[in-house]
Amino acid sequence: MDYIKALTESQLKQDPPTVEIGDMVRVHVRIKEGARERVQVFEGLVIAKKHGGISETFTVRRVSYGIGVEKVFPVHAPNIARVEVMRHGRVRRAKLYYLRSRVGKSAKVKIRI
Repeated sequence: MDYIKALTESQLKQDPPTVEIGDMVRVHVRIKEGARERVQVFEGLVIAKKHGGISETFTVRRVSYGIGVEKVFPVHAPNIARVEVMRHGRVRRAKLYYLRSRVGKSAKVKIRI
């Protein structure tokens, strides 16, 4: 067990992004296309956080052209350039999966002051 812990310890980020459920975030992802590398931005609402340690992930949801799009990002992945928190949301749930079935104003999350 110590071997696995030592192996994963070296791959953890020194300062992982601190995202919470209900936050509006902008995730900058490095994408390689052949020899070129570019940064793509995905902005949306954090609806879930799962696991812990090296396998920790967070799910970001946004509505693009009327269709809901969700992406799962590993916190400690090397292709995540940075995560910006745009605003903090005030929620009372650990998972916001109920937002999938809501449209319009009912799908909003209140801003935490």
